[in-house]
Amino acid sequence: MLVFLLCYYTPYFSQVETLKPRRDSITGMKNAVIVHGRPTKEIYYSDEYPSSSNFAWIPWLQKQLIINDIKTDTPEMPLAFEPNYDVWKKELERFDIGQDTILVGHSAGGGFLLKWLAQNADARVQKLILVAPSIDPYNKSTTGFCRFELSDEVANQVQEIHLLVSDEDSEGVMKSIKIIRETIPTVRVHEFKGYGHFIPAHMGKSAFPELVKIILN
Repeated sequence: MLVFLLCYYTPYFSQVETLKPRRDSITGMKNAVIVHGRPTKEIYYSDEYPSSSNFAWIPWLQKQLIINDIKTDTPEMPLAFEPNYDVWKKELERFDIGQDTILVGHSAGGGFLLKWLAQNADARVQKLILVAPSIDPYNKSTTGFCRFELSDEVANQVQEIHLLVSDEDSEGVMKSIKIIRETIPTVRVHEFKGYGHFIPAHMGKSAFPELVKIILN
């Protein structure tokens, strides 16, 4: 009976096959990768909070980019509460990253992307969006997660670097932002009032239309 059904519906499947998008219709499509930040251990293991890759405005942003024909991935970093650079690097490099790629990093995710670019001098991307980035300026990480030498050479690897900062963020993030601005003078700074660390509890929302505008502009 199974063979009969498969043979019987062969014309149907043939029709479906013709509806698949042509390969050349997606050639050259832009893509984006959004890297989340570092949660606390308690939040990471709590079922009261979403996974880090589904936290705050990340899933909303992913959908907004997808409907604008930008293939968007949001990797979930293993044991993110105790970030390991090599582990995060492996997860990031699962995706195609090239001259049409947009990289978005929030908090420690922004610091990670800066380190990844600094250690991959041949990498070229279209945009780097840093939302409240942290490069661990006080070396609190025991794994050396964000320990690297930041230089203005990163500007030569990216067509545009955007830095989103709020007036009510933590001391470590504000220190990180100061270092980034001084090291990479060409970074485009976007200042927000009352957005804290750009999480729903501080912003009062999970949507982030201002970020979409920066990415699509």
